[in-house]
Amino acid sequence: MIALISIISVFSISLYVVLLIYLRIGWAKATVRHVPGPSFKTRVTVLIAARNEEANIGKTIQDLLEQDYPKHLVEIIIVDDHSTDSTADIIRSYEPQGVKLLQLKLGEVLNSYKKKAIAEAIKLSTGDFLMATDADCRMGKSWISTVVGFYEQNNLVMISSPVTYFQEQSVFERMQTLDFSSLIGMGGSFITLGFAATCNGANFAYRKDVFYEVGGFSGIDELASGDDELLLHKVAQKYPGRIGFLKHREAIVYTHAKPNLKEFMNQRRRWASKSTKYKDKRMVAFALSVWLCNFMLFFTAVLGIFNLYFLKLFFITIGAKYIIDMVYMTPIMNFLKRRQLLWYVSFTLPANIIYFIIIGFLGKNKKYAWKGRMVK
Repeated sequence: MIALISIISVFSISLYVVLLIYLRIGWAKATVRHVPGPSFKTRVTVLIAARNEEANIGKTIQDLLEQDYPKHLVEIIIVDDHSTDSTADIIRSYEPQGVKLLQLKLGEVLNSYKKKAIAEAIKLSTGDFLMATDADCRMGKSWISTVVGFYEQNNLVMISSPVTYFQEQSVFERMQTLDFSSLIGMGGSFITLGFAATCNGANFAYRKDVFYEVGGFSGIDELASGDDELLLHKVAQKYPGRIGFLKHREAIVYTHAKPNLKEFMNQRRRWASKSTKYKDKRMVAFALSVWLCNFMLFFTAVLGIFNLYFLKLFFITIGAKYIIDMVYMTPIMNFLKRRQLLWYVSFTLPANIIYFIIIGFLGKNKKYAWKGRMVK
């Protein structure tokens, strides 16, 4: 039994190391691109679904209105998803500046309100290129021009761009930034290597005709989450090699970490729920490999309480994980100019072991709280 556990433990950490080396290579290949300012010709529609965002939506709109992209080529559509605060009134106050408000007024109970909101906005859109972000996000004035410049120069149908947390107020939020950055790096690395595995809907762009060509959210609309990643998978099947990751600082979108453990776990549970819809076996294998690595670290740590051999095995494997995590994370944090957060790897490492195991199980639980609703 000792030999079997040792073999599984060494195998899981070795596989994890190989996977992160692979991702590290992908991130290096996604070189920081210079996106010159061409004579833009693409009409863009910015899409936002908002629910109870009165504290944030005004700042997001202001950032969009200050974009340096030609004003006559930009359309902003914000969908108010049954907000119970003043979100709709704030959006409406910007209508004289061209911001369009669409209010969802649905009688039936849905599970995928956000997908419905985005789909309704797309129906009204006049742009050929759609840029989706969230109602609590901030972006620099060259966000649209940088993404569209990349799009026009590379004949792409879909673009994923970086998202990061900012304005952290606690150690817990800074730990989230480090962890979230690893996920953004993973998505960018995979896309660069030709495997469109994951992305983030806070900074996601695609051609409108392609959205309709793949059937929009049809087939994935029973899940509350997945307006980004599951759509990415649909497009990747139709257009392999035509999806890009824009590793450029002007393309970064900024948002906030979760203020407490409850909201953080609900967020990760929502993300994990999408895994039930993964059709690409490579993505399933990757997720299982990471989960197995973390489970074996936890398992050997527990066994180490009773047997010194397993305690030694735990320290060897977790040491290997720490080293490869640092190798993988350093260039990502350098790109985001948050290198100082690498000090938190020592804190996030044990926390990640536990939460990866828990989320692996909770992701199978169909119902969870999101935006004041119970969804699945």
